[in-house]
Amino acid sequence: MRRSSADICADILSVAVNGAKKTHIVYKANLNFRIVKGYISTLVSGGLLTPEEDERYYSTEKGVEFLKRYRALLAPMQAVPYA
Repeated sequence: MRRSSADICADILSVAVNGAKKTHIVYKANLNFRIVKGYISTLVSGGLLTPEEDERYYSTEKGVEFLKRYRALLAPMQAVPYA
């Protein structure tokens, strides 16, 4: 099953909570560099992710809040068995 854009954003934010370089995000979120570039740009412009001078990206408070709410939204659905 394909991941939604929201799933991918949540994966990236999760990896970047404690800081992560782009390569680490690519491998941990199971994406390629071309795809990650676009998502990182979107997350940075939305204020959910911030780049630092050490070439790492960090989830902002807004990004962590998005992640918490997204996980809370998905929790009841993950308990439902697939047909």
